[in-house]
Amino acid sequence: MTIDPVTLAILKGRLEQIADEMDATLFRSAFNPIIAEAHDASHGIYDARTGDTLVQGKSGLPIFVGVMAFAVKAVIEKAAKQGGVNEGDVWIFNDPYDGGTHLSDFRLVKPVFRNGEVFCYLASVGHWHDVGGNVPGNYNPAATECFQEGMLIPPVKLYDRGEFRQDIVDILSSNSRLPLSLYGDLNGQINALELGEKRMNALLEEYGDAKVADCMAELTARAAQMMRAQISKLPSGTVSAEDFLDNDGIHDAPLKIALDLTIDGDSMVMDFSRSSPACAGPVNISRATAIAACYVALKHIFGDVPANAGVLEPVEFRIEEDSLLSVKAPKPVGGYTETILRLIDVVFQAVAQIAPEPAMACAYGTINALSLAGHRANGQRWVMFSFFGGGHGAHGAGDGLNHGNAPISTATIPPLEILEAAYPVRFTQWALRPDSGGAGEFRGGLGAVYEIELLEKQADVFLFGERGRFAPPGVVGGGAGALNIFHYQQADGEHVPPMASKIVGVHIDRSQRLRLETPGGGGYGHAFERNPESVTRDLRLGYITAERAEADYGVVIGPDGSVDEAATRDLRTREPAQ
Repeated sequence: MTIDPVTLAILKGRLEQIADEMDATLFRSAFNPIIAEAHDASHGIYDARTGDTLVQGKSGLPIFVGVMAFAVKAVIEKAAKQGGVNEGDVWIFNDPYDGGTHLSDFRLVKPVFRNGEVFCYLASVGHWHDVGGNVPGNYNPAATECFQEGMLIPPVKLYDRGEFRQDIVDILSSNSRLPLSLYGDLNGQINALELGEKRMNALLEEYGDAKVADCMAELTARAAQMMRAQISKLPSGTVSAEDFLDNDGIHDAPLKIALDLTIDGDSMVMDFSRSSPACAGPVNISRATAIAACYVALKHIFGDVPANAGVLEPVEFRIEEDSLLSVKAPKPVGGYTETILRLIDVVFQAVAQIAPEPAMACAYGTINALSLAGHRANGQRWVMFSFFGGGHGAHGAGDGLNHGNAPISTATIPPLEILEAAYPVRFTQWALRPDSGGAGEFRGGLGAVYEIELLEKQADVFLFGERGRFAPPGVVGGGAGALNIFHYQQADGEHVPPMASKIVGVHIDRSQRLRLETPGGGGYGHAFERNPESVTRDLRLGYITAERAEADYGVVIGPDGSVDEAATRDLRTREPAQ
């Protein structure tokens, strides 16, 4: 069937609207702020036969959409062993090794039936507030196996031929410190899928099953075609990039993520064979997660390509088994976010060597997963889990974004008003961090300073972060952003974690404070090429100090706050561009 361009555009928009509406339904009904406020969730439409991504929502996490293709495939394979999928079935699981990320992310997969056959799958994933394990909030930097990170649920039926299985919910609830939050988030996901099925059926009734199926196939084919066209513009050959994680939380030694990127005509090979082997601590990831992270990185660079499985059709992946990027159970994977951020960074660094124009510098590179947990005066349990922002990398068209969220997602940073209203804490500082963006012709975005004071009698503190020892690199000659720093108060004064970015079980008392100073993004281009007026603007806004204006950018500021043009010209001539 031939689809005219207007109809194709309309159907593309309608399909995307279905995924977007599922996103919105969950965001508005979830109980926990990580979904309701931060939008740590996602929805998509997937192929009935392969599980490949057909359509993704624009408001959820792109990393989830990429991984969910493997999750849907896992359901298809499990169902085949049990006699097939039935109308009214809904599957639920969080297995990080079988189409998952980490144990906090619960997936629901629902088939849409038409005339007795599966037309497509709808899938929902959301980050639940607490799923058991040793650490409230589940980011356990000291985990050495997945059983210390939370409950692991393989693909099981939440609905069997339309019949709700309360026993499954009872098992889930009994393994959470916050069962009410779990119940609310679960029902939000169920409602999102029910709405998605309703909207999909309405679309199919209006346009016909065959035309919509042809549209989905055409969108995938066009994404592959556009991706091949983008790759063919790059010079053939191989470039290499590598970056490091601070440590795995168990052994204080860096872990390498290395990429050898080969362009051969209109195809690409992403070879991660030189990366570190699987480690003892929870920064391992599954192969599915590694591929999904590459999908996100490529979509950042080639933004015009439609977001579906066609993006990866011209790409070959080489990932060693039992490496840091392809582990099996029960290796811990709770800190997967830190590893995929570094993986995205090496893709950015490699592409910058062969295509400076679309390249971008590395973002701040850590979500700084911070958990505080304790009991209120009435004995009620409270668990505050949140992630925090930093600077994004600069690019050839401008400076990096100040205080953004990690580039694995379109999620937002939970507002301090929400956190203060929900938990016994007070933010005594929430500000941009001066001098944290990498220097360059275009400056990296600024990180942030968050200071949190405890209002209850006592709390336990857990931090899972990164970039405490390896700053976010710039590209095309740009400088690195600032390092990540965490401080916590004790009776004898202020301390920093021995492992720089990870710590477990710190006890703090009322009025004691924690302070996160998050990294900025890397810079783009040589700093001495930056317009001096842009430097003085940064100085006026407090983004940089006068000392850094001179040391990093070669711009001398006179006593009246204006640029000393003669001294600047002399300094930039004498000193090599950094």
